[in-house]
Amino acid sequence: MIRDITLGQYFPGNSVIHRLDARTKIIATLLYIVELFVVNNFWGFIIAGAVLAIIIAVSKVPVKFIFRGLTPVLMIIAFTFFLNIFMVDGRILWQWKFLHITYEGLIRAFFMAVRLVLLIIGSSMMTLTTKPIALTDGLEKLLKPFSKIGLPSHELALMMTIALRFIPTLMEETDKIIKAQQARGSDFESGNIIQRAKSLIPILIPLFVSSFRIAQELALAMEARCYHGGSGRTRMNEIHFHKGDAIAAVLMVLFLAVIIASRYIPTIF
Repeated sequence: MIRDITLGQYFPGNSVIHRLDARTKIIATLLYIVELFVVNNFWGFIIAGAVLAIIIAVSKVPVKFIFRGLTPVLMIIAFTFFLNIFMVDGRILWQWKFLHITYEGLIRAFFMAVRLVLLIIGSSMMTLTTKPIALTDGLEKLLKPFSKIGLPSHELALMMTIALRFIPTLMEETDKIIKAQQARGSDFESGNIIQRAKSLIPILIPLFVSSFRIAQELALAMEARCYHGGSGRTRMNEIHFHKGDAIAAVLMVLFLAVIIASRYIPTIF
């Protein structure tokens, strides 16, 4: 399950989505997340899902690889789904003692589950189709206007990119530690919740030690390459907006307009 996390990973390719400017993809991802919370009916989610399906098809990233990233968060999605079913008041469809399921709860639970799935997949598409160095440059360019008020744009962009980049690395390290502990006879499956929580201690301590080791190696590598922050730093490949980015910007505006219009489409549900 740990290896199923796709957030922060890059899938090599040369599709239209891969060739887009990193800034375009960052803005598009943020806009897509906002639009998911604007949607309030089935038509809106159908449109949002169809747009995401088109993006996945154009990017040529394997669908199995993308949906594999949902495996680690299935419990969170299921918990959110059932929480909304039993906690929302409305027209009661089923009741047993203090538990009850309402029509409004079912609709909201479905919306929240679909919203989380689309949000996770949409966010993963940005990292899957953008190289880490391009993502850093794109974030820095977007944050650069704020440097006039003292915001360290380069440092913030670098920290955010490193955090995303090392999610898969830390997950692989965790997987190695779990297998090593299991080879020594550790049991992480049996017992109640408290016992399972205690069994994680042999994993957390080596993971912290490994994290500090990786951070130290990264710092030494940056120093060996004479890294001194963003001042006076040059790039081998400068990022530029192209025709494809202009087309993507127009499509983003059209998508936003369609999503807003979908709020006023009557629905039978």
